Amino acid sequence: MNKIQLEIIGISTTPVGNNAYALLMNEVGGNRRVPIVVGSFEAQAIALQLEGVVPPRPLTHDLFKNLIDKFGASVDEVYINDLHEGTFYSQIIIETMGIEIDARPSDAIAIAVRFEAPVYIREDILEETAITIDPEDLEKEDEYRKHNISGKFSKKEKTTQKGPISLDEELNIAIENEDYERAAEIRDEMQKLKNSN
Repeated sequence: MNKIQLEIIGISTTPVGNNAYALLMNEVGGNRRVPIVVGSFEAQAIALQLEGVVPPRPLTHDLFKNLIDKFGASVDEVYINDLHEGTFYSQIIIETMGIEIDARPSDAIAIAVRFEAPVYIREDILEETAITIDPEDLEKEDEYRKHNISGKFSKKEKTTQKGPISLDEELNIAIENEDYERAAEIRDEMQKLKNSN
């Protein structure tokens, strides 16, 4: 079976449940997308790594990476290899140790981003589950991303004259409360303030 490489293009809330998020994966060099439902913990773990936020203590996926690193190995790829009754199945492949580990795709992808390992999907599963995007819409979306300024902060927060010190305090509070989404937003706002000076 052919493998198709996927890349993460976003994480969003989903109507499936309170603690469910949609991890949106795009075919590399293509116009097919696969939404994968993940839990809030896994969504945060993926988002934190992609945003470069380092939690004060290692998360479960960080612990897994630390263990594999200590054994002198590395995750070579994640392979979404099965679909059964709407549930994706995947493997974490560690070639240097000659092992394949069965894992939920949400956990496997959270680990893959820590190793900067590629994520693949079996082609027939992609064909069955993908949403095909019009190439024109993809171009518009890319253009929008290039020029869109983050709209995550409310007008009140944008107009409040917060200096880096108060944002730094807010960042520490968000991390202490394990509100990593908010921590990423605050970090982005701090970077904007730093770049505007």
